[in-house]
Amino acid sequence: MDNNEILKSFVPKKELNPKIWDLNSGTPAMKSEVREKLLETSNIFIDSLGVDVIITDIIMIGSLVNYNWSKYSDIDLHIVVNFNQFSENTKDLYLEFFDLKKIIFNQKHDITMFGYDVECFVQDENTEAFSSGVYSILYDMWMNEPKKINKETIDKELIKERSKQWMRIIDGVVDNIEDEDPEEIKNIVKKYKEKLKNFRNCGLEKGGEMSLENLVFKLLRRNGYIEKLYDLPTKIIDKKLSMKQ
Repeated sequence: MDNNEILKSFVPKKELNPKIWDLNSGTPAMKSEVREKLLETSNIFIDSLGVDVIITDIIMIGSLVNYNWSKYSDIDLHIVVNFNQFSENTKDLYLEFFDLKKIIFNQKHDITMFGYDVECFVQDENTEAFSSGVYSILYDMWMNEPKKINKETIDKELIKERSKQWMRIIDGVVDNIEDEDPEEIKNIVKKYKEKLKNFRNCGLEKGGEMSLENLVFKLLRRNGYIEKLYDLPTKIIDKKLSMKQ
């Protein structure tokens, strides 16, 4: 994937995506047919969890609830759950369980809307989503209405420079990890995944979706480097377990 093409996709739009939003009124509202489909999808995902949970909201976040949408965008549906309903010693287990259910559901289903992948996720009610746009699908209202973005705030050269630094780091991990044992491989990749996550979250907390750190992360995800890092343990372990004729 051409990094320059990805960088162009970060330039904010003048309006929200007209396929999803009704822009004829003063405050943009989600089109009723879109909301209906997203509620149906959410309910199928909730049923797939196979456990009774208290759901406080169903929200949509991300670039399609904002002015920085592009052809790379996904529809991010978050099922908001109050984790206080679980005992303290089971919260982490439920978090892992919901993450696994998310992976299984998104692998099993190929749901798209206007060409955008629909991704479902369980979010703890007490976890802040660093998004300048948040729309409640359940209540059909803005929880956080986005503001138009000044395109002059995007420093493409700095994004490119920081992205290249991370690409060199990931390439270095890929080139030097093969001789390690499987557990060490998992630990090394986990460490760099955490570094990337913290790098992104720091930017989201300080500057929101258009922060340098978040745009660097988006570029790495869109050019395949995030996947390259995340898939590394499985590829190397599979190779070690395989035998040639």
